[in-house]
Amino acid sequence: MNKKQCVDEAIHAYYCQSGAVSERLIEAILYSVDAGGKRFRPLILLDLLEDLGIKLDSGHYDVAAALEMIHTASLIHDDLPAMDNDDYRRGRLTNHKQFDEATAILAGDSLFLDPFGLISGANLADRVKVNLIQSLSQASGSFGMVAGQMLDMAAEHSHPSIEELATIHRHKTGCLLAYPFFAAGILADVSQKELVLLKQIGELVGLSFQVRDDILDVTADFATLGKTPNKDIVAQKVTYPSLLGLDNSHHILEDTLNRAFALVEELEVRQSRKFIKLRALLERLRLDD
Repeated sequence: MNKKQCVDEAIHAYYCQSGAVSERLIEAILYSVDAGGKRFRPLILLDLLEDLGIKLDSGHYDVAAALEMIHTASLIHDDLPAMDNDDYRRGRLTNHKQFDEATAILAGDSLFLDPFGLISGANLADRVKVNLIQSLSQASGSFGMVAGQMLDMAAEHSHPSIEELATIHRHKTGCLLAYPFFAAGILADVSQKELVLLKQIGELVGLSFQVRDDILDVTADFATLGKTPNKDIVAQKVTYPSLLGLDNSHHILEDTLNRAFALVEELEVRQSRKFIKLRALLERLRLDD
């Protein structure tokens, strides 16, 4: 069984345990969980742990699953009529189109709350679990992703500066992408300096991912994206291409990835090991001009 399958199995094990109160709720939750997706965030965590020389076990898969649950919740809520109002996600109908709006809201609510229960029951030291839960809450809620979503909505039909746009994306996308780097450091019990380096690399990956996503929104088709292209343009959202143009956006993406590579090299010196999978991740984020 590969890592992606192990993450999916951990999520299913949580929701398929005995004592389900609402079968429809579980059905709606697993509809979005099983909609596909690359499991980008949990796989970063698991690959990083292997780069750090850690043998993966059930506790690590539970943390990775919890992270994917938070991400899936954000997608369900993002697609709602009051937010991005999208009909498709990952190539299939969005949750509120497949079920109904109220069910989608409640499925998202569950996926936001349940991860903390999953981590609390994981086979990990209590000290580690408390740190992981606290940092996941910080990355997800009022000081992370949700705050970024609020800033993003407020910026629609306006003209934010590049600094304001960076703040939006650092929270809306970056915080949850930086979390697996920080979590890997906690789980591997690295030094404080190495933990800071991992977090900085994660923040640069978050920025790279958002710039890349902005570029693809105006250059890729539905088959590539699995969601409606050009929706940022329709919603009159400010993106890196709309603010700086495609060429400059490509330059920002390359510069950000190069800065991340430089930090990886510093981390490799400190750890006396090569981070093969992390380097491969950074290369995959590049786009052809």
